[in-house]
Amino acid sequence: MRRSLSAVLLAIMMLGGCVAGPLASAPEGRTAERIIYVTRHLQKQEGVDPSLSVEGAAAAQRLASALASKGISAIFATPTRRAMETAAPLALRLSVEITLYDSRNPQALVAAAAASPSAVLVVGHSNTVHDLVARFGARTPPAPLTEQDYGAVYGISSAGEVEVFEIL
Repeated sequence: MRRSLSAVLLAIMMLGGCVAGPLASAPEGRTAERIIYVTRHLQKQEGVDPSLSVEGAAAAQRLASALASKGISAIFATPTRRAMETAAPLALRLSVEITLYDSRNPQALVAAAAASPSAVLVVGHSNTVHDLVARFGARTPPAPLTEQDYGAVYGISSAGEVEVFEIL
C-alpha cells in the first residue's frame, strides 16, 4: 500500500511538471518566458540631470507601446530625470511603479530583477547598458554604447539569447 501511494504521488508530481513546463501556454498579456529588457534612457536635453527632449519623450511613448504586451511586472530606472521619464509612459500604462536602483550597485539590481515573476524593464545609461546586459546572462553582450546611441532595446532570455529591437 505504501509503495502504491508513493507511485501515485510520483506520477502526480511528474504530470504536474508537464503542465507547468516550458510548453505550457502563458497567461494572456504575459510572455511564456521571463525576459529582461534593458535600454538606455532616450534622447535628453542639455544640463545637469536633464529631462528628455521632445524627441526622447516621443520615443518613450513608442517604447511603452512596444513593451505594453510583454508581461512586464517590474520597471527599474536610475534616479535621474531622463531614466525615469523614459520608463514613465510604460509604468503609467501598466500601473507599475518605477523602482529606483543605484547604477553603482548592479548586483543588487540583478537580484531585484530576478525576484520578479515575469518580464522586467531596466532603464540604464550609455556607460551601463553593456554591463547590465552581460550581468543578466547574455551570451553575447552588445558593444558598449556611445553618447549618440539611443533607442536600442535588448531583450535577454533566461537561455542567454539576446533579441535587439529599435525604438525609432
